[in-house]
Amino acid sequence: MSQVDGGEREDLLALLDLQSVGQGVFTGAASQAGAFRVRVFGGQLLGQALAAASFTVSGDVLAHSLHAYFARPGIPGRPVDYEVTAVRDGQNYAIRTVAAVQRDELVFQLSASFCPDHAGPEFQ
Repeated sequence: MSQVDGGEREDLLALLDLQSVGQGVFTGAASQAGAFRVRVFGGQLLGQALAAASFTVSGDVLAHSLHAYFARPGIPGRPVDYEVTAVRDGQNYAIRTVAAVQRDELVFQLSASFCPDHAGPEFQ
């Protein structure tokens, strides 16, 4: 397994640094278009959508599960807006849905649940 160098780590952190543009709406940085890059890759959409969802829950919970749906290819060079909906805020779980939109078209949808980090059984 290769190690991530400092520059790649900074690029990843910058990509996940979404800007809040309203209540529950975040904008992700546009990926760079290139000669061989004709669409936004799934990992970028998934990472940014999960980051957007996590910004709307309390700080003491972690992502527990998620489901992702890729509706259409994202276009490089265009920012992606992430619209987060709070489905439920319970005592133990929080549920969020996120719609990733480019120019009023859904490109990706995420459903995620969050819960406190509980110690569970350990296996070797």
